[in-house]
Amino acid sequence: MFFVPDRIVLGMAALRILSSSIEFSAAMLMLYFNRVETAFKINCLLALVGPTVLITTTGLGLAGLAGKVPPASLAVILLGITLVFIGVNRL
Repeated sequence: MFFVPDRIVLGMAALRILSSSIEFSAAMLMLYFNRVETAFKINCLLALVGPTVLITTTGLGLAGLAGKVPPASLAVILLGITLVFIGVNRL
């Protein structure tokens, strides 16, 4: 189907596939239980999955770029990621 020679890309894609499988399973559980309280509990558990996958996938991407991107550019990327997290926490 796809030929992915880069292990970093494969790892990032695998994490996203795992994340989407968890999200889909949670949606099916919400429909199965058909109760607002249970759906809310499941949704709260999903709040842990999203940021964890984001941080892990970003870390893999940065690890893959570490040898290919000049240090100044890598610093700008890290600054951008930091600003995203600061902006999200201020909401």
